[in-house]
Amino acid sequence: MPLRLYNTMTRRLEEFVPLDSTRVGVYACGPTVYRPPHIGNFRTFVFNDLLHRYLEWKGFGVTFVMNLTDVEDKIINEAAGMGVSIGEVTAPMADAFFADLRTLAVLPADLYPRATEHIDEMIDIIERLEKRGHAYRAPDGSVYFDISSFPTYGRLARIEAQSIRSGAGLSTRAGGIDADEYEKADARDFALWKGVKDVDRQVGAAWQTPWGEGRPGWHIECSAMSMAALGSTFDIHTGGEDLIFPHHEDEIAQSEGASGEPFVRYWLHVKHLLVNGEKMSKSKGNDFTIDQLLEKGYSASSIRYLIISAQYRKELNFAFDGLDTARTAIQRLLDFERRLIDMPTAADAPLSRLHEITEHALHDFEKAMDDDLNTPNALAVVFNFVRECNAELDRDTPTARAATDAARDALASMDRVLGILEIARVERADVADDLAVWADGMVAERQEARRRRDYAESDRIRDELEGRGIVVEDTPQGPRWKKA
Repeated sequence: MPLRLYNTMTRRLEEFVPLDSTRVGVYACGPTVYRPPHIGNFRTFVFNDLLHRYLEWKGFGVTFVMNLTDVEDKIINEAAGMGVSIGEVTAPMADAFFADLRTLAVLPADLYPRATEHIDEMIDIIERLEKRGHAYRAPDGSVYFDISSFPTYGRLARIEAQSIRSGAGLSTRAGGIDADEYEKADARDFALWKGVKDVDRQVGAAWQTPWGEGRPGWHIECSAMSMAALGSTFDIHTGGEDLIFPHHEDEIAQSEGASGEPFVRYWLHVKHLLVNGEKMSKSKGNDFTIDQLLEKGYSASSIRYLIISAQYRKELNFAFDGLDTARTAIQRLLDFERRLIDMPTAADAPLSRLHEITEHALHDFEKAMDDDLNTPNALAVVFNFVRECNAELDRDTPTARAATDAARDALASMDRVLGILEIARVERADVADDLAVWADGMVAERQEARRRRDYAESDRIRDELEGRGIVVEDTPQGPRWKKA
């Protein structure tokens, strides 16, 4: 089945056909490392991981690149306010970011380029833009991209640059802007390189160039890092929808202006999320970090589950009751996995309907994911698979081990894309050994009380277990316990 992705550039679903059938090049805009990313950022980062995982699940080789922006206006301001260098701001934030990625089971990228490591590549691109008539120097040592020299500027964001640029007419030399971020209705020549300021020198954010001392603009950083890793043209570029303009629009202009070749073939953008029905903002105090959610008692598996429960181009309401629902859903998957492991089997039993159910589930899962990574439909397939398998296992007939093994393999295969159970298993394993020994002993005592028909004692033990967060389930194969 072909994978179809929604390309922001064309505003339509397109069959994904990579430049190289053996390897897909993906570039993801990573964090600006001046403070810990919030849950809104992680919607995009988890989507990147889902894309990475599914491309590999489909059999593609993948070169996945995610940058770290480690020099930019916000970082310089933060460093100046603290009286430190930019490196002293970015190093601990980068470490915290990688820790959060591991917590949410995000596969490592092949490369994590940092802007400060690619200054030479940025200078080279700007020199080429000058030679091709796309850039000009300003008196303060800055260099600007001349958007009037690039007739297709605005096609990604669907804007008419010449008609809305501040400063009427076609004069571009008076319309430059050196801010890294600006409004969509303010399409003006943007800074490729910024002439040095005292604060830049103070925090170690200044480099020597043919235009004098200065530092890069934000947009040139990603062009340099992506093309250095993946070439002038590559397959997929991802990011949050807020990056469409100006960041990705400017990336296209400067990259194609320098190389003369198409830059990116498929643009994928992730929609913002709401938190408990409200727009996320620092002023509302709802821009939660991963650590803050964990401190509130929510699990990493529940966080990841909730993030992927909505299709990436649809609005997601990140609500705390949704995290509770996610926890229940994940427990159902863990219980099903355990049932497949514990299920008695007979070597001579005929193959049951489990094989048929399993084959259909894998087919339907792939169909859902091929439809622009439709994770809600993919999750629906998984839980329908669990329901049908449980119904089949509830029949009082012998089951072949090959059938239960195939069902377990299918569940594991689908989770290689979703990445939920691999976190949940670790969380379950984190139950302390002494608690496990105590729980095993209490469950055995409860079973003995039930054998004696001492139901009062049995209930007392059950209540004591629940008081320690242990839930006992009575199954045809005997009682088993789990951490609530």
